[in-house]
Amino acid sequence: MTNKLKALAILALAMAVAGGYAQTAASSPTKVHHKKPAAPKGPSVEAQIEELRQQEQSDRGQIDSLKQQLSDRDAQLQSAQQSAAQAQASAQAAQAAATAEQQTLSANADAVSSLQTSVTDLKANAVSIASTIQQQQADTKKAIENPEAIHYKGITLSPAGSFIAAETVWRQGATGSDINTPFTSVPLQNSDNAQLSEFFGTGRQSRLALKATGKLGGSTLSGYYEMDWLGAGITSNNNQSNSYVLRQRQLWTDALFSNGWDVSGGQGWSLATETTQGETRGSEILPATIDSQYTTGFVWTRQYSFRVTKNFANHFWLGASAENAETLNPAGSSLPLNLLIGSAGVGGGLYNATANYSYNYTPDFVGKIAFEPGWGHWEIFGIERNFRDRVYPNEVCANTTVTGTSITGTACTGNTTGAYNDVAPGAGIGGGFRVPLGTKKFTVGLKGLYGKGVGRYGSSTIADITLRPDGEIDPLKAFSALSTIELNPTSRLMLYFNYGGDYVYRDYVGKEGYGSPLTSMTGCNTEPAPGGTNNTYGGGGTGFDPSTPGSCGNQNKDVQEFTFGDWYNFYNGPKGRMRFGLQYARFERDIWSGAGGTTNPGGGARGIDSMFWTSFRYYMP
Repeated sequence: MTNKLKALAILALAMAVAGGYAQTAASSPTKVHHKKPAAPKGPSVEAQIEELRQQEQSDRGQIDSLKQQLSDRDAQLQSAQQSAAQAQASAQAAQAAATAEQQTLSANADAVSSLQTSVTDLKANAVSIASTIQQQQADTKKAIENPEAIHYKGITLSPAGSFIAAETVWRQGATGSDINTPFTSVPLQNSDNAQLSEFFGTGRQSRLALKATGKLGGSTLSGYYEMDWLGAGITSNNNQSNSYVLRQRQLWTDALFSNGWDVSGGQGWSLATETTQGETRGSEILPATIDSQYTTGFVWTRQYSFRVTKNFANHFWLGASAENAETLNPAGSSLPLNLLIGSAGVGGGLYNATANYSYNYTPDFVGKIAFEPGWGHWEIFGIERNFRDRVYPNEVCANTTVTGTSITGTACTGNTTGAYNDVAPGAGIGGGFRVPLGTKKFTVGLKGLYGKGVGRYGSSTIADITLRPDGEIDPLKAFSALSTIELNPTSRLMLYFNYGGDYVYRDYVGKEGYGSPLTSMTGCNTEPAPGGTNNTYGGGGTGFDPSTPGSCGNQNKDVQEFTFGDWYNFYNGPKGRMRFGLQYARFERDIWSGAGGTTNPGGGARGIDSMFWTSFRYYMP
């Protein structure tokens, strides 16, 4: 742009000079060929030259003026360029400022939006916090007024499981027992007590329970105590004040770790007992009966045990336990007596002087695998036992009758030469399942145990062992099985149906052993008469000694039970639970056949009994 202005100025200057010279030339005289009239006399040459000089000076002044104007214009142009550059810089700065401002505005808008969101969240949180505080206040008030547990130094104490029971039982054939039924004492059809019914009412099955639970790092520590009044001290009776002892049902401690390991010890249910949550103590599922002996075919003990289990992802459990052993007295006909297997409780030993205790060689060992694949609970278990006695091969014992009386006794002769300890192993395998059907208001269960020397684990406790003729132990083959159906048509009502049994096989050599077919059974169809030795034990000749028919001495083959009942909850809520139960059961006890005829098509004696129970209970919440 500057070069163009300079060129324009030079062109203007040139045109001005050319115009000056042209004016000079025009003022000079020009020759003409025609005659003109004489012009008046003009200025002189000197005047003209002076005039030209003055014109030239005037032109030079104009040129200088133009130059000055060009210079001024250059200065203005430079100033304008500088102003334009400054304006452009200002514009760029303004643009940058505008961009920054836009970014700031955008950031502010985001901040405002975020702030609005935060305010909204704060309002929602405030509402939630207010609701939570109100709920916590309500929970605190509830915990103060209606505590579900007692908290003591970080330990939670809960009486859940405690209840007060008012119960009755009626039996068609008398057994001389309280609310629980001794299944192997179901009277034979022709025994004297089978001709009489019995009724008892009791509150002895009422229960107290206390569980303490505390957290320690990655573990949960628990202790549990459960008691009732179903024990019997030697002097306890129903005569006036029934001073029954406070019985230890369960008393154990447990350490459950977050990695799935669970270690526990104390008195509780055997690991062989069916559970509902893996292999966890306290999750045992028992038949829903009122009878505290439960039902035939139910596999259980409740003894000391030390147990270790492992939980694998809440679907698979593996466990093992060592449990207190006890050998049921040898059962059978004409058994040898040249052995020592245990003794009654002795003074100062804290055992009952009227009960027998075996000298146990080892504890019982139980291993168990449990599955919960998403449909029900399944388990497989095994039991290993070891029986022991001391045999005296040179001792000979025989029954004798006191001269002049009908009293019989046993006389033994011989010595201890060659005496030795005999050990006989026993083992069993079992399994079961419990699964819901339909809408989970219908549950089916089945469980069983089969083996040698496992009679103690069946609810009838028929027999564990018999003896060979030389006095050595012979574990008896047996099985127990229980099927269960439970219905929950409403939240208040539960119906249950059970059928189960405990069965023991024959095991004999000639007349000796269990279930020998040579045992006399000729008197099974005859009711025994009172008097004699049958009428003196305990009752002093007053008719307090029911007896089985004479010459009917074979052993139990099986005990079977079919039972059904219901539990109805009148109330189940924060104040506890009030429920009423009814139960009916039909028992059948079969005796192995022997020598002599009976009315039983199988050749042996039979006892059939019908029983009814009622229960009215209040459970602590």
